[in-house]
Amino acid sequence: MANEDERFTQAMRDLRGEVPPDRDLTDTFVDLFPVSGTAISTLGDLLGSETVSASDTIAARLDELQFDLGVGPCWDALSSARPVLEPDLRRPRGTWPAFTEAAIADGVGALFAFPMLVGSLQIGAIDMYSRGAMTLDRIQTRQAASLADLVGRQVLRRALIRSSLEDPEEPESPFSRRLIHQATGMVLAQLDLSADDARLVIQGHAFATGRSMMDVSRDVVSGMLDFTDDSMEAGGTR
Repeated sequence: MANEDERFTQAMRDLRGEVPPDRDLTDTFVDLFPVSGTAISTLGDLLGSETVSASDTIAARLDELQFDLGVGPCWDALSSARPVLEPDLRRPRGTWPAFTEAAIADGVGALFAFPMLVGSLQIGAIDMYSRGAMTLDRIQTRQAASLADLVGRQVLRRALIRSSLEDPEEPESPFSRRLIHQATGMVLAQLDLSADDARLVIQGHAFATGRSMMDVSRDVVSGMLDFTDDSMEAGGTR
């Protein structure tokens, strides 16, 4: 158990740091948990619905099924902001009969989905499957959820880098920097995040709405945009 705790601690430490853009993030889950495979996917309007990485063809197939059907454990995990645990798909507790039937036909016995969230931004989900029925204990579930939080940040960072979100026309003046720092501080207070994650929320919202960080920061500072508003969708303001 001590060795497993050390491996989990090291995995958390690694994911908090600079992760090489070509690193397969599914490896962490396959190595730490007694599962057969893992897939990481973005879901919804923010980054689109696609598989970021998959450890094998079955994991990728499970993602594709959920994209095609528009239902499944990953969607439920993201919408509820809670893990969805199906230890025995032949005795399902979920409400996705078509997905469950197809998953069983592909040789899947158990499935566990964990949401990837950054503040109020819904990034996607991570699903782990097993060929046979099995359970994740309370510690494993908590650990997987913690790792999913960090992977969600890495996925968003990679998407922002690929899209070159940083606005080249954004003024480099001290005023513009102060405005973004001020907005970051407000989002930090709203969502109880670190400064880095609060800035990431602003970046993600700017990406989702096709605007610059400066415009989003201006809305935050003026009070037009409040990330604690439950009625606010990723693409809008209250």
